Amino acid sequence: MVRKPSSKIYSVAAAALVIVIYVVFCSVFDRQLLQSSSLYQVVGTLQQPWESRRIKQAPQQPQETTSATITCDRSHTNYDLCSINGSCNLDLKTGTLTLMDPTSAPLVEKIRPYPKKADNWIMPRIRELTLTSGPLGLPRSCDITHDLPAIVFSAGGYTGSIYHDLMDGFIPLFITANSVYPDRDFIPVVVNAKEWWMPKYIDILGTFSKHKPILLLDKESVATTHCFTSAIVGLITHWPMTIDPTQIPNSKSLVDFHNLLEKAFTTNISTPKTHKPRLMLVSRYGNIGRVILNEQEIKEMLEDVGFEVIIFRPSKTTNLKEAYKLIKSSHGMVGVHGAALTHLLFLRPGSIFVQVVPLGLGWASKPCYESPAKTMKLEYLEYKVNVEESSLIEKYNRDDLVLKDPIAYRGMDWNATKMKVYLKEQDVSLDVNRFRKHMNEAYKKAKIFMDING
Repeated sequence: MVRKPSSKIYSVAAAALVIVIYVVFCSVFDRQLLQSSSLYQVVGTLQQPWESRRIKQAPQQPQETTSATITCDRSHTNYDLCSINGSCNLDLKTGTLTLMDPTSAPLVEKIRPYPKKADNWIMPRIRELTLTSGPLGLPRSCDITHDLPAIVFSAGGYTGSIYHDLMDGFIPLFITANSVYPDRDFIPVVVNAKEWWMPKYIDILGTFSKHKPILLLDKESVATTHCFTSAIVGLITHWPMTIDPTQIPNSKSLVDFHNLLEKAFTTNISTPKTHKPRLMLVSRYGNIGRVILNEQEIKEMLEDVGFEVIIFRPSKTTNLKEAYKLIKSSHGMVGVHGAALTHLLFLRPGSIFVQVVPLGLGWASKPCYESPAKTMKLEYLEYKVNVEESSLIEKYNRDDLVLKDPIAYRGMDWNATKMKVYLKEQDVSLDVNRFRKHMNEAYKKAKIFMDING
């Protein structure tokens, strides 16, 4: 049979659409994604073949040179990266970094140091910094002098969700530090940090640098200046929840980032022993979508299977050190697709990780959590919710494309309204007997892991 040429076109278009959808989804997860339709302006850029983007996005590392210059690489889809190669000072009040003793003509660059360059909704909310080279002979003005370089980045944007705090903040910082200063300490300079941010993440920050971060507040009343030997402004990012070792000089990966978290949170307190595999049941609650409506029934079933079940309900105020200790002492985690599953990074390699995938969200499950889980060498299992288990069956006719064919419903016109159907309107009531079969398999794997690793 001879195929019509148009079928190939549709196939290519469909494949491109899948890439676009999960990149956009992972880049603005949950609540934040629904706040702006302008996010979809990134579509044209993201339809490049992934391999070509990877080559293009290999970071340009600062070169050892006697020239004191400012250079900015703006060729990447998701981030800009500027380098001040020479002594510079930072005025905390104005947000201006000035290159001292430049060897080239005066220039001015502007940058918002947050790795969501294509997001037209969030980027205006990131503080814009000015990079300038002062004229020859400009008097040095340093209230505080540091004999180290600086990395300047924003803790604003979608900060407040553990997914974004790591994906847009600490994972890119890890990539950047290991790309430009792999064997050298530096001073973190943080823009847009909210009051709760520093206390929550001080342990992680301490693994990047021995020095206290400098906060560049939105409304700084005192014109304090700090001087550095050089500076990197902006963060390098690869792929959602990804660290590509082929793009880092020392070949670091997500496993190394996990080791960094362990260094940040590990204590000498011994892990309590248990005779049953300990399972973290990640609980979504409130009017946020993707809630397990029969959670208590599921908990009882899991206990009947043989697990010791701990309900885990993280929030913005969750103490990460306590969460890390709790999760590290477990033998597995299960939960519905959502930001809290980012805590998989706290699990020990070899633990089980079960992702419950709601109707219509299969395309997002792999890049957001399946791939990172496998990179972390977790035992990954997946449970796909069927129509009968989705609360959408109470709102839509069974023959509606929303239920019958989510891919066709999304079509080429993928927008915030359609995403809201699957992300916000949908809760799940899991078939206990069907889910039990999956969790019996999970129990066997968790029991083996417990017997070997404690």
